[in-house]
Amino acid sequence: CSAIDACESSNGGCSSKAECRRTTPGNRACVCSAGYTGDGIVCIEINPCLVNNGGCARNAECTQTGPNQAVCNCLKGYSGDGKTCTYISLCSQNNGGCSEFAICNDTELTERTCTCKPNYIGDGFTCRGNIFQELLRNSNTSRFYFHLEALSIRDISGPGPFTLFVPRTDILNSDPRVKDWIAKGVMAQVLRYHMVGCANLLYKDLTEITNITSLHGDLIHISYSQNSLVLNNKAEIILSDAVGTNGVIHVINQILVP
Repeated sequence: CSAIDACESSNGGCSSKAECRRTTPGNRACVCSAGYTGDGIVCIEINPCLVNNGGCARNAECTQTGPNQAVCNCLKGYSGDGKTCTYISLCSQNNGGCSEFAICNDTELTERTCTCKPNYIGDGFTCRGNIFQELLRNSNTSRFYFHLEALSIRDISGPGPFTLFVPRTDILNSDPRVKDWIAKGVMAQVLRYHMVGCANLLYKDLTEITNITSLHGDLIHISYSQNSLVLNNKAEIILSDAVGTNGVIHVINQILVP
Protein backbone atom coordinates (compact mmCIF):
# COMPACT_ATOMS: atom_id res chain seq x y z
CA CYS A 1 0.00 0.00 0.00
CA SER A 2 1.14 3.57 -0.71
CA ALA A 3 0.13 6.76 1.04
CA ILE A 4 -2.44 8.89 -0.75
CA ASP A 5 -1.14 12.35 -1.64
CA ALA A 6 -4.06 14.66 -0.94
CA CYS A 7 -2.32 17.52 -2.78
CA GLU A 8 -1.70 15.60 -5.99
CA SER A 9 -4.89 16.61 -7.77
CA SER A 10 -6.30 20.15 -8.19
CA ASN A 11 -3.94 21.54 -5.55
CA GLY A 12 -5.77 19.41 -3.02
CA GLY A 13 -8.85 21.61 -3.31
CA CYS A 14 -6.91 24.57 -1.93
CA SER A 15 -7.14 28.04 -3.42
CA SER A 16 -4.90 28.75 -6.40
CA LYS A 17 -3.36 31.42 -4.14
CA ALA A 18 -2.55 28.82 -1.46
CA GLU A 19 0.03 26.10 -0.88
CA CYS A 20 -1.22 22.58 -0.33
CA ARG A 21 0.82 20.82 2.35
CA ARG A 22 0.62 17.06 3.02
CA THR A 23 0.11 16.25 6.66
CA THR A 24 -0.85 12.60 7.20
CA PRO A 25 -1.67 10.08 4.50
CA GLY A 26 -4.80 11.26 2.71
CA ASN A 27 -4.85 14.60 4.53
CA ARG A 28 -3.51 18.02 3.76
CA ALA A 29 -3.47 21.63 4.99
CA CYS A 30 -4.07 24.68 2.82
CA VAL A 31 -1.93 27.72 3.64
CA CYS A 32 -2.50 31.04 1.84
CA SER A 33 0.52 32.37 -0.02
CA ALA A 34 2.40 35.45 1.13
CA GLY A 35 0.34 38.57 0.59
CA TYR A 36 -2.97 36.71 0.91
CA THR A 37 -5.20 35.87 3.84
CA GLY A 38 -7.93 33.30 4.38
CA ASP A 39 -8.52 29.70 5.34
CA GLY A 40 -6.54 28.28 2.43
CA ILE A 41 -9.64 27.22 0.58
CA VAL A 42 -10.45 30.86 -0.08
CA CYS A 43 -7.54 33.33 -0.15
CA ILE A 44 -7.92 37.05 -0.81
CA GLU A 45 -5.30 39.72 -1.34
CA ILE A 46 -4.22 41.62 1.72
CA ASN A 47 -4.74 45.36 1.18
CA PRO A 48 -2.21 47.05 3.48
CA CYS A 49 -3.90 50.42 2.95
CA LEU A 50 -6.84 49.29 5.08
CA VAL A 51 -4.76 49.29 8.26
CA ASN A 52 -3.08 52.46 9.51
CA ASN A 53 -3.13 53.93 5.98
CA GLY A 54 -0.56 51.34 4.94
CA GLY A 55 2.12 53.03 7.02
CA CYS A 56 1.84 56.15 4.87
CA ALA A 57 1.84 59.62 6.36
CA ARG A 58 -1.45 61.16 7.46
CA ASN A 59 -1.22 63.61 4.54
CA ALA A 60 -0.47 60.90 1.98
CA GLU A 61 -2.55 58.59 -0.18
CA CYS A 62 -1.95 54.85 0.09
CA THR A 63 -2.40 52.94 -3.18
CA GLN A 64 -2.38 49.15 -3.30
CA THR A 65 -0.08 47.82 -6.03
CA GLY A 66 -0.25 44.08 -5.33
CA PRO A 67 -0.80 41.49 -2.61
CA ASN A 68 0.17 43.22 0.65
CA GLN A 69 2.05 45.83 -1.38
CA ALA A 70 1.38 49.57 -1.62
CA VAL A 71 2.94 52.91 -2.47
CA CYS A 72 2.58 56.17 -0.59
CA ASN A 73 2.16 59.49 -2.37
CA CYS A 74 1.90 62.83 -0.61
CA LEU A 75 -1.37 64.66 -1.15
CA LYS A 76 -1.53 67.86 -3.20
CA GLY A 77 -0.05 70.69 -1.20
CA TYR A 78 2.52 68.43 0.49
CA SER A 79 5.95 67.10 -0.48
CA GLY A 80 7.97 64.13 0.70
CA ASP A 81 8.43 60.39 0.19
CA GLY A 82 4.90 59.49 1.28
CA LYS A 83 6.07 58.18 4.63
CA THR A 84 6.79 61.75 5.66
CA CYS A 85 4.91 64.63 4.01
CA THR A 86 5.62 68.29 4.64
CA TYR A 87 3.21 71.13 3.89
CA ILE A 88 4.25 73.26 0.91
CA SER A 89 3.76 76.97 1.51
CA LEU A 90 2.47 78.49 -1.73
CA CYS A 91 3.89 81.81 -0.59
CA SER A 92 7.40 80.39 -0.29
CA GLN A 93 7.82 80.22 -4.05
CA ASN A 94 7.69 83.35 -6.22
CA ASN A 95 5.63 85.09 -3.54
CA GLY A 96 2.77 82.72 -4.35
CA GLY A 97 2.23 84.38 -7.73
CA CYS A 98 1.30 87.64 -6.00
CA SER A 99 2.70 90.99 -7.08
CA GLU A 100 6.17 91.85 -5.78
CA PHE A 101 4.41 94.72 -4.01
CA ALA A 102 1.90 92.42 -2.30
CA ILE A 103 1.86 90.32 0.86
CA CYS A 104 1.12 86.61 0.30
CA ASN A 105 -0.70 84.73 3.08
CA ASP A 106 -1.28 80.97 3.10
CA THR A 107 -4.90 80.31 4.07
CA GLU A 108 -5.50 76.60 3.50
CA LEU A 109 -4.30 73.79 1.29
CA THR A 110 -3.56 75.04 -2.24
CA GLU A 111 -5.04 78.43 -1.32
CA ARG A 112 -3.51 81.79 -0.50
CA THR A 113 -4.46 85.44 -0.51
CA CYS A 114 -2.58 88.35 -2.10
CA THR A 115 -2.92 91.81 -0.52
CA CYS A 116 -1.17 94.91 -1.82
CA LYS A 117 1.30 96.46 0.61
CA PRO A 118 0.62 99.86 2.17
CA ASN A 119 0.87 102.73 -0.34
CA TYR A 120 -0.06 100.38 -3.20
CA ILE A 121 -3.44 99.56 -4.70
CA GLY A 122 -4.67 96.68 -6.82
CA ASP A 123 -6.00 93.15 -6.59
CA GLY A 124 -2.84 91.68 -5.08
CA PHE A 125 -1.68 90.18 -8.36
CA THR A 126 -1.15 93.64 -9.82
CA CYS A 127 -0.25 96.37 -7.33
CA ARG A 128 0.56 99.94 -8.28
CA GLY A 129 2.10 102.78 -6.33
CA ASN A 130 1.82 106.45 -7.24
CA ILE A 131 1.72 107.21 -10.94
CA PHE A 132 5.16 108.83 -10.89
CA GLN A 133 6.63 105.45 -9.83
CA GLU A 134 4.48 103.54 -12.28
CA LEU A 135 5.76 105.52 -15.27
CA LEU A 136 9.21 104.01 -14.75
CA ARG A 137 7.95 100.43 -14.34
CA ASN A 138 6.23 100.31 -17.74
CA SER A 139 8.32 100.36 -20.91
CA ASN A 140 5.51 102.21 -22.71
CA THR A 141 5.80 105.16 -20.31
CA SER A 142 9.37 105.03 -19.01
CA ARG A 143 10.68 107.63 -21.49
CA PHE A 144 8.15 110.16 -20.22
CA TYR A 145 9.45 109.49 -16.70
CA PHE A 146 13.05 110.17 -17.72
CA HIS A 147 12.04 113.50 -19.30
CA LEU A 148 10.29 114.47 -16.05
CA GLU A 149 13.36 113.49 -14.03
CA ALA A 150 15.72 115.39 -16.32
CA LEU A 151 13.71 118.56 -15.73
CA SER A 152 13.07 117.83 -12.03
CA ILE A 153 9.29 117.92 -12.60
CA ARG A 154 7.70 116.28 -9.55
CA ASP A 155 4.13 117.64 -9.80
CA ILE A 156 2.62 114.15 -10.05
CA SER A 157 4.48 112.70 -7.08
CA GLY A 158 2.08 114.56 -4.75
CA PRO A 159 -1.22 113.25 -3.35
CA GLY A 160 -3.19 114.15 -6.50
CA PRO A 161 -5.40 112.99 -7.96
CA PHE A 162 -3.92 113.38 -11.45
CA THR A 163 -4.74 112.16 -14.93
CA LEU A 164 -1.81 111.60 -17.30
CA PHE A 165 -1.82 111.27 -21.07
CA VAL A 166 1.58 109.76 -21.83
CA PRO A 167 3.01 109.52 -25.35
CA ARG A 168 4.34 106.00 -25.84
CA THR A 169 8.11 105.63 -25.41
CA ASP A 170 8.83 104.97 -29.09
CA ILE A 171 6.92 108.14 -30.05
CA LEU A 172 9.00 110.29 -27.68
CA ASN A 173 12.19 108.67 -28.95
CA SER A 174 11.45 109.16 -32.63
CA ASP A 175 9.81 112.61 -32.80
CA PRO A 176 12.51 115.09 -33.93
CA ARG A 177 10.69 117.99 -32.27
CA VAL A 178 11.63 116.72 -28.80
CA LYS A 179 15.28 117.76 -29.21
CA ASP A 180 14.20 121.19 -30.41
CA TRP A 181 11.87 121.67 -27.42
CA ILE A 182 14.65 120.69 -25.02
CA ALA A 183 17.11 123.07 -26.73
CA LYS A 184 14.59 125.91 -26.59
CA GLY A 185 13.76 125.24 -22.94
CA VAL A 186 10.06 124.54 -23.54
CA MET A 187 10.02 120.77 -22.89
CA ALA A 188 8.64 121.30 -19.37
CA GLN A 189 5.62 123.11 -20.82
CA VAL A 190 5.03 120.29 -23.31
CA LEU A 191 5.20 117.67 -20.56
CA ARG A 192 2.82 119.57 -18.26
CA TYR A 193 0.37 119.83 -21.14
CA HIS A 194 -0.04 116.05 -20.77
CA MET A 195 -1.04 116.30 -17.10
CA VAL A 196 -4.41 117.11 -15.56
CA GLY A 197 -4.66 118.00 -11.87
CA CYS A 198 -7.42 117.44 -9.31
CA ALA A 199 -9.04 114.71 -11.42
CA ASN A 200 -8.88 110.93 -11.61
CA LEU A 201 -10.44 110.47 -15.04
CA LEU A 202 -10.93 106.92 -16.22
CA TYR A 203 -11.61 106.08 -19.85
CA LYS A 204 -15.37 105.99 -19.29
CA ASP A 205 -15.23 109.42 -17.63
CA LEU A 206 -13.38 110.88 -20.61
CA THR A 207 -16.13 109.74 -23.00
CA GLU A 208 -18.53 112.09 -21.23
CA ILE A 209 -16.53 115.33 -21.40
CA THR A 210 -15.21 117.46 -24.26
CA ASN A 211 -12.53 119.65 -22.67
CA ILE A 212 -10.15 119.49 -19.70
CA THR A 213 -7.51 121.92 -18.50
CA SER A 214 -3.91 120.72 -18.29
CA LEU A 215 -1.37 121.70 -15.65
CA HIS A 216 0.20 123.85 -18.36
CA GLY A 217 -3.04 125.86 -18.37
CA ASP A 218 -4.23 125.14 -21.91
CA LEU A 219 -7.31 123.10 -22.76
CA ILE A 220 -7.17 119.57 -24.12
CA HIS A 221 -10.04 118.80 -26.48
CA ILE A 222 -11.58 115.31 -26.23
CA SER A 223 -13.66 113.63 -28.90
CA TYR A 224 -15.15 110.15 -28.93
CA SER A 225 -15.94 108.39 -32.19
CA GLN A 226 -15.78 104.88 -33.63
CA ASN A 227 -15.08 103.48 -30.17
CA SER A 228 -11.93 105.57 -29.82
CA LEU A 229 -11.01 108.53 -27.64
CA VAL A 230 -9.00 111.17 -29.47
CA LEU A 231 -7.25 114.18 -27.92
CA ASN A 232 -6.95 117.41 -29.93
CA ASN A 233 -8.23 115.53 -32.99
CA LYS A 234 -4.96 113.59 -33.42
CA ALA A 235 -3.72 111.63 -30.39
CA GLU A 236 -5.62 108.40 -29.75
CA ILE A 237 -5.70 106.70 -26.36
CA ILE A 238 -4.27 103.23 -27.04
CA LEU A 239 -3.85 101.96 -23.45
CA SER A 240 -6.00 103.17 -20.60
CA ASP A 241 -6.85 103.05 -16.91
CA ALA A 242 -3.51 102.20 -15.31
CA VAL A 243 -4.70 103.28 -11.88
CA GLY A 244 -2.19 104.28 -9.20
CA THR A 245 -2.60 105.56 -5.66
CA ASN A 246 -2.72 109.19 -6.77
CA GLY A 247 -4.20 109.05 -10.25
CA VAL A 248 -4.50 107.26 -13.56
CA ILE A 249 -2.29 106.87 -16.64
CA HIS A 250 -3.49 106.69 -20.26
CA VAL A 251 -1.03 105.99 -23.09
CA ILE A 252 -1.44 107.93 -26.34
CA ASN A 253 0.08 107.53 -29.81
CA GLN A 254 0.99 111.19 -30.46
CA ILE A 255 2.59 114.04 -28.54
CA LEU A 256 0.19 116.80 -27.49
CA VAL A 257 1.45 120.28 -28.33
CA PRO A 258 0.11 123.30 -26.41
